[in-house]
Amino acid sequence: MRLSTNKILCNIQRLCIKVPQREQHLELIKNISFQCFSNEILGVVGESGSGKSITFKSLMGLLPQTLNITADRFEVLGEDFSSKSGVITVEKGSSLARFRGSEISMIFQEPMSSLNPTKTCGVQVSEILELHTDLNKRHRKSEVLDLFAKVKLPDPEKTFQKYPHEISGGQMQRVMIAMAIACKPKLLIADEPTTALDVTVQQEIINLLKELQHEYGMSIIFISHDLALVQNIADRIMVMFKGQIEEIGSAKQVFNSPQANYTKALLASRPKTSERLERLPTVKDFLENNTGFREITSEARKLRLRKIYDQQPILEVQNVFKDYSLKKQLFKKQDYFRAVSDVSFQLYPKESLGLVGESGCGKSTLGNMILGLQSISEGSILFKGQDIARLDKKSMRSLRKELQIIFQDPYSSLNPRVTVGNCIMEAMKWHGIGENRKDREQKTKTLINRVGLAENSFYKYPHEFSGGQRQRIGIARTIALEPSLIVCDESVSALDISVQAQVLNLLNELKELYDFSYLFISHDLAVVKYFCDRIVVMNKGKIEEINEADALYENPKKEYTRKLIAAIPAV
Repeated sequence: MRLSTNKILCNIQRLCIKVPQREQHLELIKNISFQCFSNEILGVVGESGSGKSITFKSLMGLLPQTLNITADRFEVLGEDFSSKSGVITVEKGSSLARFRGSEISMIFQEPMSSLNPTKTCGVQVSEILELHTDLNKRHRKSEVLDLFAKVKLPDPEKTFQKYPHEISGGQMQRVMIAMAIACKPKLLIADEPTTALDVTVQQEIINLLKELQHEYGMSIIFISHDLALVQNIADRIMVMFKGQIEEIGSAKQVFNSPQANYTKALLASRPKTSERLERLPTVKDFLENNTGFREITSEARKLRLRKIYDQQPILEVQNVFKDYSLKKQLFKKQDYFRAVSDVSFQLYPKESLGLVGESGCGKSTLGNMILGLQSISEGSILFKGQDIARLDKKSMRSLRKELQIIFQDPYSSLNPRVTVGNCIMEAMKWHGIGENRKDREQKTKTLINRVGLAENSFYKYPHEFSGGQRQRIGIARTIALEPSLIVCDESVSALDISVQAQVLNLLNELKELYDFSYLFISHDLAVVKYFCDRIVVMNKGKIEEINEADALYENPKKEYTRKLIAAIPAV
C-alpha cells in the first residue's frame, strides 16, 4: 500500500449524527473516526441500516438540517467544516454545497428513484456538464456520448434520446455512473454502484472505475454489500455495524485475518457455489454461536425434484415473442425491437425457477408479461390452464391475486405517504382478504413479524426504514395476498450479504409454509445456484439453455453460460 505518501483527502474525527427527540436523541452514527487518502479506494461494508450511506452523504452535505451533526474535525478536500461547538452546518452556497457534482460526486443506490422520469438520459447527464463546465451544447452532447460509451451503454446515440423507463435497471445504473464521473471529481462516493448490474458488466464497471482513478488521481469510497467485489477493488476496508466502525484495515488483512467478530460473521454469511445448505447462516447465527447448518445431500435433492416434476406445471410459456415499435420515420417502414424471441419453458408448483442473463436480455420484460403487466406480441402464457394473453380485464383482475411480484426497487414501489400497515392492508381489502379492518390489521401485524420486523413498523412510513427493511415490507405486502406464483425481480440484489441470507432463508421458509412457486430473476449467479431448482439462461431475448441448477454450473453447455459463471467474483 502506498497511503503513507498520499495526502489526506477527508479527515473525520468523532463524527456523531443524531435525530433530535423530546426525551433522548436517537444516535444514528456514534463517534466514528476515519480518513480517506488521495488516489485510494476505501471499501465500506456492513449490514443494511449500519450507517454506511448516511455517513458518506454527510461528506456531500446531503443530510437534512433537522439532524444533529457534530464532529471534533470534519475536514473535506482541505477545508474544515466543524465549528467551535462541533456542530456541522451546510447552508446553501457554502463550500461543501459547491463541491457537489464537481469536486465530490456520488453514485446513488437506487437509480430508478434518482433519475428524472420526464427527461431523456442524455439531457440529464448534459445538465451536469452545463452546470459545472463552459462547454457549449454540441460539445456537451459529444462528451455525454463518450461517457455512455465508457460505461458500456449499448448504442449511446439511441440511449441519449431514451427516457429512464425505456431502458433496463442495469442500464439506468450505468447512466447514473456516467452522470457521477462527468466532471472528473476528486472524490467519488459509490453507494452500491453495481447493484443492478450483471456479473460481466459489473466487472467492466469495476475496471472502468479503477481506470478513472488512475487517470485522474481520483479517490473512491466504495460502499457495497458484495464482499467479494469490495475485496477485489479496495485498498482498505472499513466495516460498519449499528452506527459504529468495527474495524479498518487493508483488504488482505480484513479478509484473511479479521479482528472483529462481526467481520467474521459477515464473511461466514457468503453464499458458496461449492455447497448447498438447508439454511444460510446469518450474522445473528454466528454471533450467537448457532452451528450445525446441514448440507442438502444429492439424494435428498433428487427426491425433492422428482416430487416437483411429477406434477402438472402451474405455468407454461409457449413460443412467446415481444416486439416494441421504434420511433416512426417519415416515408419509412415501421421498425421494431425484438426484446423476447421464441421463449418456451414450464414452471411447477413449489419450484424455484431461476432466470439469469445480462442486463437488457429480456428477463424483466418476460416477468412482466407473465404477470400480465405487458402484452405479448406472439405466443401464449398459460397459468393454471388459462391463457393470460387472452383474458379480458375483469378476468385478469380476479387472477391478479394469484400472480404477485417482489420488485427490484423497494423504495419506489412503496407509497411514501402511506404507512406500512395501510400499504399492506390496502391490497388485502381490494381482494377481499380478511373479514374486517380489525382482522386485516391483525393479519398484517403477524406478517410484519414473520418477515423479521418489529410490530410497531405497522405505524411507520417507508422512509423510516433501511433498504433491506423496505424489501422485507415488499415481501410482506406480496404474501399478504396468498398468491400461487411470485416473480422475484432482482429482489435481493440491493441487499448486503447478511441481509440477503436472511431474505433468502425467509423466501424458502415462506415457500414451504404457503406452497409458493417462484420465478427468480437475478444477475447474481451464486445466489441463483443456491436458491433455485432449475435455471433458465437468457441472452439477447432468447433462451441459451435450461438445466437443473447444480448440473448447469458443473457442466454448462453454451459458451455464454460459461462466460457468466467465470465472471462471478472470487473471494
